[in-house]
Amino acid sequence: MKLKYAINLHKGSTAFFVLGLMFYYNNFSTGAWVYLALHGSYGFLWLLKDRVFPDKQWEEKVSVGYALFAFVALGLYWIAPWLLIHDYREPQGAILAAAISLNMFGGVLHFGSDAQKYFTLQYRKGLITEGFFARCRNTNYLGELMIYCGFALLTLSWMGFIGIAVFFAGAFVPNMLKKDKSISRYPEFAAYKERSGLFFPKMW
Repeated sequence: MKLKYAINLHKGSTAFFVLGLMFYYNNFSTGAWVYLALHGSYGFLWLLKDRVFPDKQWEEKVSVGYALFAFVALGLYWIAPWLLIHDYREPQGAILAAAISLNMFGGVLHFGSDAQKYFTLQYRKGLITEGFFARCRNTNYLGELMIYCGFALLTLSWMGFIGIAVFFAGAFVPNMLKKDKSISRYPEFAAYKERSGLFFPKMW
């Protein structure tokens, strides 16, 4: 059992979960449709990404029990659509625009940097210090945070941010620190670290 099976199942079923909520609560508002379009599309794009440029860390083999735990834990991301649809919340103009913009910018950063990393390492092993990673060492995580903040914003509640807050503290930060420790073995890492940020781009 690979860890990615649990992750992919969750990502791929998100659109159906949100659509199910819409039918169950008879909520077909603009906010609900926009949420379905954004989060549902992201889930399907994740599956496409896994086929075209997969992340090797999700290839890790785990027990069935751990895979089930991972799937349930990822369910924290479904708090946001449940709040939005169950409570009949209706985000308006500026909120909708902000959520869509966060998803567009975040999607480019997340998928673009993952693609750069995957295809670069296919042909040249070593430290990647250009492109999406020139000023930020974890552009993929920055993009993913932006995407999920866009989802959470639509809920009009701090509770919509619970899932991303838990995963940022429990997974993103540890993975970023682990990556820094791993790439610190390269002689050029010290100079690269000086001109790049761990999470936010260092612009000067």
